[in-house]
Amino acid sequence: MVALASVPAAAMPGRSLADRVMALLQRVDYRRAETAEERDAIFRLRYAAYLREGAIPPNPGERFGDALDDTDNAWIFGVYIDGELASSIRLHVACRQSPGLPALNVFSDLLSPEIAAGKVVIDPTRFVADRALSRRQPELCYVTTRLAVLASEYFHADLLLATVRAEHQAFYRRVFGHRLICDPRHYPSLSKPISLMALDYAIARERVVERNPFFRSTFFERRMLFARAPALALRSAA
Repeated sequence: MVALASVPAAAMPGRSLADRVMALLQRVDYRRAETAEERDAIFRLRYAAYLREGAIPPNPGERFGDALDDTDNAWIFGVYIDGELASSIRLHVACRQSPGLPALNVFSDLLSPEIAAGKVVIDPTRFVADRALSRRQPELCYVTTRLAVLASEYFHADLLLATVRAEHQAFYRRVFGHRLICDPRHYPSLSKPISLMALDYAIARERVVERNPFFRSTFFERRMLFARAPALALRSAA
């Protein structure tokens, strides 16, 4: 669990998007899912979200996970508001020494050369949210995707991906500045095709945080979220 140090919520009027997100961050805990109970709750949240959107068929276990949840370069996070699981996101960090990514299942022709060339690539997937909480807290999408920015900063990423359906492209283009790399293709475990977008993070990092200051973080916060043993052979920031 990570406690965020930021401006007290009472000092902010909550009028602008930045103010509203910062106020919500005061109530948020980012938790790396490491216990069976934490993972099970996230897999149930995933199932409900994907089933609701028609992206997967029903299954009797009412859980949605895959083998990529267990790879050494995967981080699964739950985002908790006032102690209640509100959303989740999975982050894979790929480099030449650890090249696996969910996006390679569909876009290997585009991404494998980048990884082989020595680039560090962040692949956020399985971004889901509790329906009721996301309606009450529309800023939840920014709070959750903030983890991808923190990972990009911690691991000195070259590319931050977004493998998303066509209707979600506008969000990533507007908030982060992602560019479209490939039109939608079929993903094996999903019924709806996904497109590949990418942000040249090393170039865009200052612009990203200037536009949305709630993406800023301290090294302490990033280390608490991503450091673990044995450490990946990646370019984590000092």
